[in-house]
Amino acid sequence: MLVSNLLEGKGTMVATTRGEATVGEVVSDLARHRIGALVVSSDGRQIDGIVSERDIVQHLSELRTAFLEEPVRSIMSTAVRVCSPADDVESIMNLMTEHRIRHVPVVEEGRLCGIISIGDVVKSRIQELVKDRNELMEYITAR
Repeated sequence: MLVSNLLEGKGTMVATTRGEATVGEVVSDLARHRIGALVVSSDGRQIDGIVSERDIVQHLSELRTAFLEEPVRSIMSTAVRVCSPADDVESIMNLMTEHRIRHVPVVEEGRLCGIISIGDVVKSRIQELVKDRNELMEYITAR
């Protein structure tokens, strides 16, 4: 699959922000659009940079504000999607896509026993595709 194929389904709209925008405005935009990063652009065409949730968190940790003293329950998500060790990776990929989440705790018999990230899912999918490709190549060359 090509990037152009992904864009056909996803669209080409890109959320951007100006370099002069405040961090507070960026946080609001990320939350409003339910996305993890904004391209920084003065005109919406040229890329000046990119700002992600991770950039904000890394810099926030360096600050000493009242927010850092708030209990985590005041900002945590309480509707947690979970999976079991018996679930297939494709269903987890669909769950992550449908609910726009990047981390899914793994629960077995009511107990937390792991966590799956979007990176784990992507890595697994790539390994699966490489295995399928190798098997097809072996089949073709064995004939």
